[in-house]
Amino acid sequence: MKIFTSCLCLSSVSGSDLLPLHGITVGERMCVSELRVPVPWGEIRGRVWGPDHGRPVLCLHGWADNCGSFNTLIPLLPRDCTYVTLDLAGHGRSSHRAPGVFYTFPAYVADVLRVADALQLRSFSIMGHSMGADVAEMFSALYPEMVDALILLDSYGIYPTDMKEFFTVLKEGMDKMLQFEKRSTNRSVYTFEEAVQRLLAANPALSLPSARCLLERGLDAAEGGFVFSRDPRVNFRNILGLSLEDSLDMHSSIQAPVLAVLAEDGFCKLFSDPSLEEFTSALHQSSRDKNHTMVTVPGDHHVHLNNPHAVAPFVTDFLRTRVLSQSVKHEHKL
Repeated sequence: MKIFTSCLCLSSVSGSDLLPLHGITVGERMCVSELRVPVPWGEIRGRVWGPDHGRPVLCLHGWADNCGSFNTLIPLLPRDCTYVTLDLAGHGRSSHRAPGVFYTFPAYVADVLRVADALQLRSFSIMGHSMGADVAEMFSALYPEMVDALILLDSYGIYPTDMKEFFTVLKEGMDKMLQFEKRSTNRSVYTFEEAVQRLLAANPALSLPSARCLLERGLDAAEGGFVFSRDPRVNFRNILGLSLEDSLDMHSSIQAPVLAVLAEDGFCKLFSDPSLEEFTSALHQSSRDKNHTMVTVPGDHHVHLNNPHAVAPFVTDFLRTRVLSQSVKHEHKL
């Protein structure tokens, strides 16, 4: 596949030039580049960390976050990999989807495929957090030949939808979209510190440094201050749910080795709900049958960002043993 340089722009800069981030230090040899991939409605933005020809790892952030979610973890990971961290559509600096378009998991999967195609990635690893892990899992099930390893950060897999509520969820999603389209599009303006406090109030799992880290790409300058850059439509409930059977079938379709790093105070608590016991039990059995690796670390849902040292050893060992030690030839061009 050919990349047209007029369409794909990679502006390489050193980590110290690009990241005036709060407490983040990038080693001298880790180059960080800004990524722009054109798509029909605008562009997918992100960052590329590491050498031009390292083993590629696509990194997908969670709901309402952005690629800054990986800023503290990646500097602790093997330098033989090239980490492509994306702002998913409607997040960070990526373009919002066209008016009237819903944000769904299949649409995000298509975006990952667009990026892989633009970068000429035929085989790569995927690391995803929360919603990004769900997207990564769906991609891995649909395109197993393209994924050599899958890393899930505080995620079991796509949360199943009670099919008794499917039509209610579908109608609610459509109604909210139409109501949104009739409202004013003016966005609230905040000072930076007001934005920090608003983000912390909405997501108590974030530490203060982590909130500041995410807001580096999560805010746009506006008259009098800043506005949140993400599309308000990402807050709407996903209208395309999977049944319990579909979720398990998708999980069983993954061929790549899987590492799931779960947080003690993260989604583990959510999935302890008795109503999800069948899903949890079946998913654990499927993981054992496929020899997937599941570990639990102290921390909350954003432990990979708040305390990356708790997560990095497991991810590093997995990449070294399941990816870097393999002799598979990766053809890619970054």
